[in-house]
Amino acid sequence: MKSEDFDAIIERAITNEEEANKFYLELAGMVTDKSTKDTLRYLADEEMNHKNYLIRYKKEGYSAKATKMDEATNYKIVEMVKPPAIKADMDSKDVYLLAAARELNSYTFYMGMAALHQDGEIKDMLLRMANEEMKHKEKVEYLYSNTAFVQTAGG
Repeated sequence: MKSEDFDAIIERAITNEEEANKFYLELAGMVTDKSTKDTLRYLADEEMNHKNYLIRYKKEGYSAKATKMDEATNYKIVEMVKPPAIKADMDSKDVYLLAAARELNSYTFYMGMAALHQDGEIKDMLLRMANEEMKHKEKVEYLYSNTAFVQTAGG
């Protein structure tokens, strides 16, 4: 692969992570629930960690030992429940569903990019990023399910 093609892929991925960070910070500014606000700030920080990983990758190259790749579970909640429109003072469950949709879009982006490459370093990096996004989706879908379907005393 030509160096400029590789650079374009990495730059687009970095831009995606910056946009995700901004999205979560803006959403955090719209909600009043402290726990939800903290979760959104956590997700924003995670997106900055992804950006920093991509910058290091671009400068230093791939390191298979950079992070281990635990497999994420895809509960497919957001695929079945339409995310709401963004508005001020959203319920926590709606915020989590919206965040899950955002993570699914990021996952789809990285998987699509990985599908364009033969096995090797670049594909491995893109699959790693896709898995990271799926882990985020897993977390916010878990939060959604526990917020939307609260356990009652009766079981």
